[in-house]
Parts: sequence; C-alpha cells; structure tokens
Amino acid sequence: MLETLKEIDFIHLNFSDDNKFFLNLTIAFIMFGVALELKPIDFRRLISSPKAAIIGIISQSIVLPLLTLLFLYILGDNITPTVGLGMILVAACPGGNVSNFICSLARGNVALSVSLTAFNTIACILLTPFNFSFWGGIYLRTMSADMKGALLRPLEIDSFSMLSTIVIILGAPLIIGMLFRFKFPSLTNKILVPIKRFSILAFSAMVIIIFTLNFEHFLNYISIIFVLVLVHNVLAMGGGYLTAKWSGLVLQDRKTVAIETGIQNSGLALALLFNPAIFPPEVPVGGMVFIAAWWGVWHIIAGLTIAGYWSGFKLGSSALA
Repeated sequence: MLETLKEIDFIHLNFSDDNKFFLNLTIAFIMFGVALELKPIDFRRLISSPKAAIIGIISQSIVLPLLTLLFLYILGDNITPTVGLGMILVAACPGGNVSNFICSLARGNVALSVSLTAFNTIACILLTPFNFSFWGGIYLRTMSADMKGALLRPLEIDSFSMLSTIVIILGAPLIIGMLFRFKFPSLTNKILVPIKRFSILAFSAMVIIIFTLNFEHFLNYISIIFVLVLVHNVLAMGGGYLTAKWSGLVLQDRKTVAIETGIQNSGLALALLFNPAIFPPEVPVGGMVFIAAWWGVWHIIAGLTIAGYWSGFKLGSSALA
C-alpha cells in the first residue's frame, strides 16, 4: 500500500488555472449562500444555550483533529506523510455547507446546526490555518526518520498564505452575504432556497470535474483512498456522537454534533491545495488532493445514509425549503 500511495503523491493532476478559478469561485459562492442564512439569533443561541454549542465546537475543532492524529499514528509508516497531512487538512476545515440539510433530514437540532455552522465558518478563518499548522506540525515532528526523506523536503506549512486565501474565498463572501441579508431581507428569503440548492449542485459538479479530468488516476487508487476516508469519516461522526453523549446532551443534539463533526468543507481543502502560494508546484500533494476530493463525495453519501437511519428512512421532500 505504501508504494502505491507514494505514486499518488507524485501524480500531477489535470487541473488548469481556469479550473482552479472556478473552484475558488464555487467555494466563494457557497460561502455567500451560507452567509445569507446567518442571523443574529444564530449567535445569540450560542450564548443562551451554550453547553451544546460548546460541545459541538470542541468536537469540531479539537476532538476531530486529535482523533485524526491518533488514527495516523495507528497507520504509522503504512501511509505517506502527505496522505496523512491531507487527512489533517480536511479535519482542520469547518463543517460542510450541506451539514444543515443533512441535520434536518436526520431530525436533529437544526437551530444548533445553524449556530455551529455560523461560528465554525467564521472562526475557521483563524482556526483552519492554526489547526493545520499545529496538528500537522506534531504529526511531522513525530514521524520516523525514514518517512521524512525527500518526499517532504520541500513542504513547509505556510499559515500566513493559508490565512490570506481563507480571508479571500471565505471571509469576503461571508461579509458580503451577511450585509446583503441585512440590506435586502425580503429578497434574501426569496433566493435563499434556490441558492442553497445550486450551491450543492455546483460543488458536486466541481468534484465530478476533478474526477473526470483524472479518471484514470481515480480508478488506480480509489480502493486505498476509499478505505482511508471511510474510516476517517466514521471516526469523525462517531467521535462527535460519543463526545456529545458523554457530555450529557440529548439525542437530538448528539445527532447534530455528530453530523457537524463528520461533514467537512473539503472544497476549502481543495482550494487551499491548488493554491501555489501555499503548496508550490514542486510539492508532491497528489495524496492530499485525492483525500480531500473523495471526502467531498463520501461525506454526502455517509451523511445521507446516517440521516436516513436516524429518520427511519422517512426523508421529507421539503428539507431544503
């Protein structure tokens, strides 16, 4: 498996500058749509009912990266460092834009889900580069000497460049979206559902484009990446659920924390990976890209599956409304 993963690392994926621009534009549009849903009451809930929100934030920002690191220690030298860093990068990203939709299907606490999305999306401007640098740094420092060879020699975690990118593709759309809702509340209510639906379609199209352009690579390596992402996602959702359960939260809140922890904004991870200011072309990041791209597919499948289970597979057609 290790030799196969080394091959992935050095693959130059087919992804043009136009594709990268479209990816960044898609993520920015998704964040604009998320911002249209943010209301002052979402943040007030964090203060009025802090326990569930605090547990959700801890699960997303601390428990998931910690579980990821422990999983990487178990895998040891059976994976390449860049594949491990790809898993850490996904864990450092905020919740995905479909988490509120999945939560509503699962009959979780949608208000809590929206509140956690609101906080984590804004906080990720600082937390994502910090968590990637912190947990990624621990991972690299504790690896065996043999695994630190030429493969990682050019890799340096540039937190400032990552922060700058996040501010541009997340921070600006969030501010614009929140201002738009404040200035045009009636119009916002009319366009919110179409934008939400289009956001899901746009991101799905972006992931399909990535896999289509690299279909041969995908066929060669999906079996390994599938297993890694599957276990990682199970740890995320399971860790979130157990953290909420051990904290004494009710079932509805446990579902929400599990979903918020297991649905990650892997699109942001891809946008960061394709930014040459953060990961220069000479850095072998093929494994990181494969992990992030397949996460974008798998977390939707896993989210819909767990939502179906929790709802007794009675998924309402109006969940997006």
